[in-house]
Amino acid sequence: MPIDPATAVYNLMQADPNIIAVAVLKGKDIIYSTDNWDISGDVGRFVSSWVGQNAQSVTVSGVKYSVLQCEQERLVAVSMRGEGSICAAKDDEHKVICYLEPDGDARGAIMDVQRTVGSLRSGTPYMDGNSQLGARGGTVASTSANNIDPQLKGEVESFLEWIKDGEGLSGYINYYLQQNNTPIISELSKIYAELRQIFGV
Repeated sequence: MPIDPATAVYNLMQADPNIIAVAVLKGKDIIYSTDNWDISGDVGRFVSSWVGQNAQSVTVSGVKYSVLQCEQERLVAVSMRGEGSICAAKDDEHKVICYLEPDGDARGAIMDVQRTVGSLRSGTPYMDGNSQLGARGGTVASTSANNIDPQLKGEVESFLEWIKDGEGLSGYINYYLQQNNTPIISELSKIYAELRQIFGV
């Protein structure tokens, strides 16, 4: 049984407190929205621009956002006037569109938003906020190829696509390097070291 949109949105906003408004869509129909955001007048244009993957900018609630990333599964856009940002993710069934306050980082939040879309589809996210990969009682993939959780496999395949995409992982890394963001660069260095250890390279 799928997780209900209200719970999915609550979990998302807990994961990233900079996300202050969210709408969940099926097709172009809003099936849930936080009380502080009415995007009903913008949904049709927004979705059309996104689906066409040709958007240079999107307008939501009277604010124009410049698109940084527009792909089949995700969209990231920021207000050049410092009025916050928009991030959105979708699958074949649902779309989740979020507004982040000016201090928020839509490029960082997009992964949480994609996980939220996945939780709507399957009923349970493959990891909750307290789980650790490989931890006892946490989320551990079976060693048998026949028993791999299809959602977990889908997440890894999405991650692989994100790595291959020039606007994906390399785009994020270049962005934070250009910003000279020491905390993020430090975390990336640790992740790189961990991946090398996992694969023995």
